[in-house]
Amino acid sequence: MMHFYIMTLFPEMVLNGLHTSIIGRAEEKGYISIEAFNIRDYTLDKHKKVDDYPYGGGAGMLMQAQPVYDCWQTIDAKIKEQRAYDNTKKTRVVYVTPQGEVFHQQKAIELSKEEDLIFLCGHYEGIDERVLEEIVTDYISIGDYVLTGGELPAMVLIDAIARLVPGVLSNHESAQTESHSNGLLEYPQYSRPELWHEKRVPEVLLSGHHANIEKWRAEQSIKRTKERRPDLFEAYEKANK
Repeated sequence: MMHFYIMTLFPEMVLNGLHTSIIGRAEEKGYISIEAFNIRDYTLDKHKKVDDYPYGGGAGMLMQAQPVYDCWQTIDAKIKEQRAYDNTKKTRVVYVTPQGEVFHQQKAIELSKEEDLIFLCGHYEGIDERVLEEIVTDYISIGDYVLTGGELPAMVLIDAIARLVPGVLSNHESAQTESHSNGLLEYPQYSRPELWHEKRVPEVLLSGHHANIEKWRAEQSIKRTKERRPDLFEAYEKANK
């Protein structure tokens, strides 16, 4: 089983989103577990404040180091207790931030091999740099734009990673033939009826000739990648020279 731990100011937001569909069913069946920890529960401030003004001035508020660190310590202790056979291993902590490495399928595959992952969701103008330096192992972005918080990016990452855990997808092959699994975009897909809006399903897909179907799909995958993501196609060509 793979364990996901989320440090957030909005635990209901992430749990409501992740406890549905394929990911929700995977948790029910015991392939993964997802826990959210409210950073606000760990503040020492009597008014439950977790933010303050940044030194040096500037717009907005900054999440303070203490509640983030104490929340992380609680999760870290729990993981070490559960991992009694090897409690010296440092659990990776992913901070979702627009300043991080842009997330991609190979990173999802890499992270899916971990037994435990901790996600840190920022808010306001970010988090005190000192606690990031102490606990974060991976800085990851889902794109070159800014959101109001780290919850949505964390959910994106968890969904992409969890579906690679053995047993989560009912058809294991489906994770291996999707876009980006081999460096290319996925080929076009068709379902019933054969004719819709005067558009017909390609004859090769109706032929039952598996070798021809695979050849057609490979050709279409290359064509689509070249048209829609020339950057990916260039990288694919370099890797396959």
